[in-house]
Amino acid sequence: MSLQNPSSSAPSNWPDGLQIRARTATDVAGLADLHNMPGCRSGTLRLPYQSADDVRRAIEAQGSSVTALVAVMDGRIVGDVGLHGFQGRRAHAGMIGMGVHDDYIRRGIGRALLSEIVRIADEWLNIRRLELTVFIDNAGAIALYESFGFEREGMHRAFAFRGGRYVDALAMARFRPE
Repeated sequence: MSLQNPSSSAPSNWPDGLQIRARTATDVAGLADLHNMPGCRSGTLRLPYQSADDVRRAIEAQGSSVTALVAVMDGRIVGDVGLHGFQGRRAHAGMIGMGVHDDYIRRGIGRALLSEIVRIADEWLNIRRLELTVFIDNAGAIALYESFGFEREGMHRAFAFRGGRYVDALAMARFRPE
């Protein structure tokens, strides 16, 4: 199922031609291409040179608690977002992660993906707390998250090794009261 501005809560200013849909098994090669983009990879914990088989295995390991969407434009996957719902005493919470193709940043793709995953969390999964981690040097992503009500909750010092050095990350969350 493809969505283009599917509801009144979706942004009316999505880029022309953008489709957001559920991730499928046929997306593995496109996701590997996306995840291997230097800029996209730099904002994640992924290692360089992920093969399509690596991506397929990671997807298969996720299980049913993950809601995963892809953004498609110009016949290619230009972004993805995933929401991992927690269980038990943390069933009210979920963690999100997303990435946008290097050639498509600052074109509204990240905003459209985030809008859809937040809408699903709020309107379909009743998730009250959305969490994420973002590297402190990713000012564009931080501004996007803050525009959706995510707040800075803390700093992870030396969170990950990237490009030959340790990089700090922010812990951010969006809380939707009852």
